[in-house]
This record gives sequence, structure tokens and C-alpha cells, in this order.
Amino acid sequence: MKRPFIALSVFVLAIGICTGALLLSENRIFARSDAQQAEQKQQAGPAVVENAWTIGIYTGPSPFELSAPENLKNPVLTAEDVTDLDVDIVAHPFMVVTDSMYYLFFTAKDGKTDQGGIGLAQSSNGMDWEYRQIVIKEPFVQSYPYVFKWQGYYYLIPEAHTETSVRLYKADSFPCKWTYQGDLLTGDHFISASVVFYDNIWWMFVSPVGNETLRLFYAPDLTGPWTEHPRSPVVAKDKNIARPGGRPLVIDGSLYRLGQDCDPTYGNQVFAFQITQISKTAYQEKMIDVPLVKASSEGWNADAMHHVDAHRLGRDRWIAAVDALGNP
Repeated sequence: MKRPFIALSVFVLAIGICTGALLLSENRIFARSDAQQAEQKQQAGPAVVENAWTIGIYTGPSPFELSAPENLKNPVLTAEDVTDLDVDIVAHPFMVVTDSMYYLFFTAKDGKTDQGGIGLAQSSNGMDWEYRQIVIKEPFVQSYPYVFKWQGYYYLIPEAHTETSVRLYKADSFPCKWTYQGDLLTGDHFISASVVFYDNIWWMFVSPVGNETLRLFYAPDLTGPWTEHPRSPVVAKDKNIARPGGRPLVIDGSLYRLGQDCDPTYGNQVFAFQITQISKTAYQEKMIDVPLVKASSEGWNADAMHHVDAHRLGRDRWIAAVDALGNP
């Protein structure tokens, strides 16, 4: 009657010995594998840092003479600063300047999934920035958060290139709470819509997909109705100047639009164009020869700079939010 018990004990002991041997063998394999991986990493050298879109600050006596401040290290904002959304891109910064605070609205996006939202950062001096939160998040990706103040209210027009409309938002509680008001345009995939009120008319510069065309619309009121200009598209088949590259400027009564250069590489510099004639029937512009910003071939802005949002702080004092592709 005891033999089955003895046999079972021997069998269990055997299993234990085999299991211990197997675990020891696996541990040796894992240890050898870890050592091999460490050796391979050491032989491979330091990891290659991928270039990234980041945000910086430029200053100067005018929007046509901008440069990095001597006491500031750009970029001032990177994807790592965004804490409430998984992103690897921050770009298209638009600024609001008040008496006591600077606010920055920007694209916060995961480039791998083309998903993201509109981020917010703030600063007391325009140089040192603190990330706050994502303020607009829709089921579709949004970018280029064109923010502005009109008749005492703040509005924001973000790009939604996967949709077929230009969407308008209004701040219920600035700067964090925004409500969708409606569509300004429908019927196409609109890129980087930029509006400006000039000569008692609202004007909108906007591109379709492709970076080679610039369309122009006008309206009596911000909410419309918007009509396409008879000269539109005002730029056709020209990737060097078509796509909007930031907020239009009104300086000493003259209107300027900003256009990014997307040839031979995407967003390599931004030019300003003085609009010498604009009405419901006519349109003419001339390019300012020197770019406002351009890629430098090294550092944080090595590969591209494709956005400028410039604001006058005083006589011969301007500040601009810019973005860049490079190694931060």
C-alpha cells in the first residue's frame, strides 16, 4: 500500500529537479541575452535623436527683422511639455498678448496616428513658458489654432484637414473653455485658414490640400456669408508661396499676408507679401524679398521654419511665436 506513495514522491522530486534545472537554464539564457543586448547597444554607439517640431520665440524691431533673443534658448516648448496627451509634435503657435500675460495656442499632435488637439501655454514675460492643458479636442485632428479678439470676444479657427469645413470656436471662459459656433466655409478640405478685418471687410486666405494653391474669400461679417473672390485662386501651382504661414499683419495701414515655402522641402522658410490692392474685384501683391524666418541647417531649426505669429509690443519692439523642425 506504500509503494504508490513512494513512487509519487520520487516522481514529484524528479519534476522539482527538472523544473529547477529548467529555470536555471532559462535564467542563464536571459542573462546571456541581456548581456548580448547591452554589448550590441554599446557597439552601436549613442542613440540617434530624431528631429522634431518645436516652438520658439523671436524678437526684433519689426516683423521683417526677427531673430532669437540673446538671453533665450530656443525651443521654449516641446512635445515633452504636453502632459495630458501623447504627442510628438508641437507647432503652429498663435499668441494672445494681454497687459499681464502671454497665451500661446498651438498644434499638439501625434504624427504617427495624425491625432491630437489644441494646446495652451502661458507666460508672464513672453520668454519663459509653462504648459497648461489641451483646450480643444475633437474626434478628428485639429491644428493651426488661429486665435484672435473681435468686439470684446476671443475666437479661434483651427484647421481640420480631414473634414470639409472651416470651423469657428468662441471662448466661453478664456483661455481654457471654447465652444464650436458653426462653419464659415464648407465643401473642401481647407488648410490653414487665416482671417483679417481690413478696410471694413473680412478677408480669408486659405489653401486646399497640396500646398500649391491659395484661395481668397471675403465677407461683411465674421460669421459670413463668405464669398470667393473673383480673382481666386490668387496663387496657383506655386509651392514656394501659396500655403499660409501665420497671421496676416496690418502695419502703417498696409496689409501683409504670410506664405510658407514648401519647395524643394516642406516649410523651409516664410515670406511676407505686401498686398498692394485688395477689393471685392481686384487683388495684387508683391513679395518682400528677405524671408521672415528660415531653416538654419543646424540645431533646433535645422530643417524647417514654417510659421510666424508677430505682435507689436511698442515702438520698434515686436515679439513673434515661431516653430521649427530640427534637433532640439
